[in-house]
Amino acid sequence: MNKKLPVLAAGLALVLAAGCRQDMHDGPYVERFEKSDFFSDGRGSRLPVAGAVAYGDLRADAHLYTGYVNGEPAAEFPFPVTREVVERGRTRFNIFCQPCHGAIGDGYGSIVQRGFQQPPSYHINRLRNAPAGHFYNVIANGYGRMYSFNDRIQVNDRWAIVAYIRALQLSQAAPLNELPEGVVAELRAEGIQ
Repeated sequence: MNKKLPVLAAGLALVLAAGCRQDMHDGPYVERFEKSDFFSDGRGSRLPVAGAVAYGDLRADAHLYTGYVNGEPAAEFPFPVTREVVERGRTRFNIFCQPCHGAIGDGYGSIVQRGFQQPPSYHINRLRNAPAGHFYNVIANGYGRMYSFNDRIQVNDRWAIVAYIRALQLSQAAPLNELPEGVVAELRAEGIQ
């Protein structure tokens, strides 16, 4: 008897057995919005239970996720602003905001040098007095020519950028009496009063 015959028969049996596989995706199912006789209303799929929230979409803290408190832009941050938060804001600002708003937030970014319209400076009174929630909403939803960064910048990073914007505003308009004495002495030596 040929010794190759049992090996060929075993190989053929394995090939045929592989063709008999049936998984769940092969079973009967109803396409979305397809009619079905299974339910009395004729629908093939069920409506979500009232109040159901998709996994990962619970946005219970409106202050954190919208930047609003009682229908007004939030004046305060939804979490403590630490040095790490401001540093994170600086790195995110340099990536997403600096090309338009410039390194110090004056609106002279690289896009302006290429002929695009200059965005407003963060140092004008209107923006210096704007609540933190205003900046959060502009980042999340866009404003004027600025498009939304909602899908590019995470929620906590938006707030970190706002904290860095506040640091930039303070850096350009800090009253002399609030600066450390050594810094005041250096500024006076340079002729700044």
